[in-house]
Amino acid sequence: MGQPVFRIRKIDLRNSADVTVVNYLQKKILPEDRPYKPDHGHWWIAYAEDGKPVAFAGLVRSIRFSDAGYLCRAGVLDAFTGHGLQTKLIKARLAQAKKLGWNWVLTDTTDNPASANSLIKAGFRIYTPSEPWSFKHSIYWKYKIDQSGYKKRVKKKATAYA
Repeated sequence: MGQPVFRIRKIDLRNSADVTVVNYLQKKILPEDRPYKPDHGHWWIAYAEDGKPVAFAGLVRSIRFSDAGYLCRAGVLDAFTGHGLQTKLIKARLAQAKKLGWNWVLTDTTDNPASANSLIKAGFRIYTPSEPWSFKHSIYWKYKIDQSGYKKRVKKKATAYA
């Protein structure tokens, strides 16, 4: 039997059914945490081959920096861990941040080695913010987005139609 196939879909926050699925997954995967309200930013749901939602992730603009995004929340149902879904969801959010023209993506982890390993795999680096925003023992992460090629392509495309 081969590797399971997952479909990751960016959701429309105006679709209440999608928002309900994100809220359900947050409560199921992170029962001890206060749910992050998916009413702004960019959100994704990952679906198994049978159409069942099995993971989610969110990206919002940083409240600290105008050129940065924040990986606000993500999770994978236990039965579906170990298939690279967390890394795929990180990559989807990095691609969105690049499209938005952000130069950095930030996040934090607390007592979560699996997420820390996924962030390392995606190229994030540990850093110490001047004003920490999470728990005392949280680890802070940053990722520098290379906008050079993307901004040139967008500018070239825009001038071609001018």
